[in-house]
Amino acid sequence: MRLIAAFVLVTLLVTVRPAAAHALSGSLPAGFPLLLSAGLLGAACGLYALGARRVPPGLAQATWFCAAMAIGALAAFGPLDRWAEDSTALHMVQHMLLIVVVAPLGALAGPLPQWSAATGALLRPLWATILRCGRHPLAAATVHGALIWIWHTPRLYRLALDDPWWHLIEHVLFVASGWLFWWAVLCSRRFAPALLAILLTLIHTGLLGALLTFGRVSFYGDARALEDQQLAGLIMWVPGGFAYLAAAGWIVWSRLGEETAPAAVPARN
Repeated sequence: MRLIAAFVLVTLLVTVRPAAAHALSGSLPAGFPLLLSAGLLGAACGLYALGARRVPPGLAQATWFCAAMAIGALAAFGPLDRWAEDSTALHMVQHMLLIVVVAPLGALAGPLPQWSAATGALLRPLWATILRCGRHPLAAATVHGALIWIWHTPRLYRLALDDPWWHLIEHVLFVASGWLFWWAVLCSRRFAPALLAILLTLIHTGLLGALLTFGRVSFYGDARALEDQQLAGLIMWVPGGFAYLAAAGWIVWSRLGEETAPAAVPARN
């Protein structure tokens, strides 16, 4: 656990310090949201490390968590965040990293036992609420899908680019709803709702990607090239769609594995 905590800390230092210095060169409201983002990520890592002393995670779960935190730090604080300010395609890359890489890795890590152990009774109602929500894949998919469409409307898209506070809210909502969605579908024992949730998400995100790809005008202002928007649509459509297809295949494969597993032979007296 010390090795994991050290790895994530190094990642935060490498990615956050240059970005924070860049942001603080302006006014405090422009820099503070970035530092708050780093604080949230650091709190998630710190609570996980503390809780892991009481509830040790498996090696696979710890690896998933470490990878999710590292990729999340690179996506939110690395040079990609600055490049995304001027490129719709790179902005989409950032969104895809948060939604179809960081969120599912975090779901596979299953950090709730560690976070719950670290916070004790203080946040127990929050963890209990998350557990209940995670039992409903279709509801989680609906909330997550609505947020994806809302934040890709022209007005809110530009608002997130112009205002660092709204940019922070956008990223938090993407990761939180994405983590809940992936956890609900990947860890659910309800095969049909989980598969349907994945397929519905595949369809509507593919539709959004197609709208961006085949649009005849730039939806996000004349300052952004139409070709850049079309590339962003392809990124959402193809790599994003592949992630959902892979998840659907994994769900089906897991279900078939359960059905074909040999039944336990009862012990003889």
